[in-house]
Amino acid sequence: MKLHGYFRSSASYRVRIALNLKGLTSEHLPHHLRKGEQCAPAYLAINPQGLVPTLESDAGAILTQSLAIIEWLDETNPNPPLLPNDPLRRAKVRAFAQAIACDTHPVQNLKVLARLRKLGLPEEQVTEWAAWANREGLAACETLIADEAGPFCFGDVPTLADLCLVPQLANARRFGVDVSAYPRLLKAEAAAKQVKAFADAAPDKQPDAE
Repeated sequence: MKLHGYFRSSASYRVRIALNLKGLTSEHLPHHLRKGEQCAPAYLAINPQGLVPTLESDAGAILTQSLAIIEWLDETNPNPPLLPNDPLRRAKVRAFAQAIACDTHPVQNLKVLARLRKLGLPEEQVTEWAAWANREGLAACETLIADEAGPFCFGDVPTLADLCLVPQLANARRFGVDVSAYPRLLKAEAAAKQVKAFADAAPDKQPDAE
């Protein structure tokens, strides 16, 4: 397999964790987002959105969107499972993951922030926009799992929810968010960081890290 990504991309980070948890190896092909390499014609030919990650399977299939990639990995390599067996629990895990991947992360990603700068917002306001998006999303996620014993987001093993949470907390810190306001999320993050698959997927462990 080949994983097209960027070391700091939280969406790529999610997929790296999934690959590690499944014990799968992939060739990592970096695309420097700040240099616009994701907009190169050769890359747009395989991912017309010009986003990372993109996964190329051993059979040559092209998969885009991190949650779709992770669920495909989970379905084709079921151990360890990243979603609970119980349908209600599966829905709750997916809802938490989507709260981050669909409603929080996209509002503060590089593409949106670049647009804000182009519209003339000063850098301080651009950063505050990103911090606001993170605070809003993380506060909701804190409430979603407030009654979950843990130590992970949904129980005693990592799920899709944890794969989304850990990269998003890293984003929040980069934008100066005081994450101490989310003790339940930090509990899940601490548990995840004890797992080698999460540690090895961290941005600073990637070969393209700056």
